[in-house]
Amino acid sequence: QPRPGASTDARIAAYQAIVRAKPLVAGGYTLLAAAELQKVRETGDAGYYVRAGGTIDRGLAIAPADPGLLTERGALELSRHDFADALRDGQRAHRADPTLARPYGVLVDALVELGRYPAAGRTLQEMVDRRPDLASYSRVSYFRELHGDIAGAREALNLAISAGGEASENVAYVQTLLGNLDFTSGRIAPARRAYRQALFRFPGYVPARVGLARVEAASGHSGAAIRRLRAAVAVLPLPEYVIALGDTELAAGRARAARSDYALVGAEQRLLAASGVNTDVDLAIFQADHGSPARGVALARRAWAAAPSVRSADAVEWALTRSGRARDALPWARRALALGSRDALVLYHAGMTARAAGRADLARTWLRGALARNPRFSPLYAPRATRALKGLS
Repeated sequence: QPRPGASTDARIAAYQAIVRAKPLVAGGYTLLAAAELQKVRETGDAGYYVRAGGTIDRGLAIAPADPGLLTERGALELSRHDFADALRDGQRAHRADPTLARPYGVLVDALVELGRYPAAGRTLQEMVDRRPDLASYSRVSYFRELHGDIAGAREALNLAISAGGEASENVAYVQTLLGNLDFTSGRIAPARRAYRQALFRFPGYVPARVGLARVEAASGHSGAAIRRLRAAVAVLPLPEYVIALGDTELAAGRARAARSDYALVGAEQRLLAASGVNTDVDLAIFQADHGSPARGVALARRAWAAAPSVRSADAVEWALTRSGRARDALPWARRALALGSRDALVLYHAGMTARAAGRADLARTWLRGALARNPRFSPLYAPRATRALKGLS
């Protein structure tokens, strides 16, 4: 067994040794797969998805109904955005051993992403009742945020941080989520502190570095933000970070550099697809903004068919709007906001859709909502929201 506080690499090596020594024991494969999935969270290396999948397959060949292995396969499917299969594996794991806490996380995440919010809420309450820890509290926070309860979301994140996690990355992740919540609420100084605390907990943590870049951009330091984002992308070129870099450069008047960055997004999406990751929602919005809106519509509709959530509704709405079909998009805007979300970008999309559809009343309401919490929520889209709102006065 690895020593307490061992690095993820050390844990992987230890669990590999256990698997070699006891190849017919399912528990070793469960531990190894969990560590390999943790490595993805730390590095962004999607190749570890393939490794974890192989580990899980070897374990399930020995013990096809093992709840630990089914849970890890569900976690892998969630990471790849295969939410329907994740739900099935979470349910199988729970039926196999109802006393286990970990399958609840798979169930909650899958139900949320499939748009089954009442069932997700009930399952989440069971999860918290069974084990109030970082995993359950962080999910409570996201669920509350989806429903517009920002104060409740912040409270749950603070509880998650206090509970601590098995790996230092786990706590850094939650501290970064707290920074994101503070940033979107316009609490710039607390957001900066949360990101710095995440970096103290897990040095070099890229999501926290990206968060600090957002703070710098919102504070008018676009050059510093671009340098920080470029350094982050050099370490972890996930599409969302490359897009953030391109948007920040475009907002700063560096159109040529932005185009160069946007050109990398497709290549990164293909690498993720090669590792089995479905990125239809994110790619649909990117295509709507920077590529082919018609392609965005096709991707968004496919995402909605697979997982009819508020996220995929937002993608369908925005792709339709950018395709010149704002009236068709307006019902999708209502779907995207059905839970009461106060996410600035979702409200921006809805406001711009209403404006293009000739609904000035809705456009004013939604654009004001986008700007109310943080008038600098995006270096690219916040100024556009401000200009659009002024044009409606």
